[in-house]
Amino acid sequence: MFKWLLTLVVVIFVLGIVSPHLARFIRFGQLPGDLSVSLRGRRYRFPFASVLLFSLLLWLVSRII
Repeated sequence: MFKWLLTLVVVIFVLGIVSPHLARFIRFGQLPGDLSVSLRGRRYRFPFASVLLFSLLLWLVSRII
């Protein structure tokens, strides 16, 4: 149980560090199907397509492993 918890913490930590650097190249949040709404000077983003793509990639990686 402790190994799984430690692995999860390490993976989340690494993803937190790597994701801003990858976002410049992959452009998650700016794919067709992602909504961006400006309301009263604020911008709200709903990354539907990015979430579906990321979920598909994680599913494929989990099936391979």
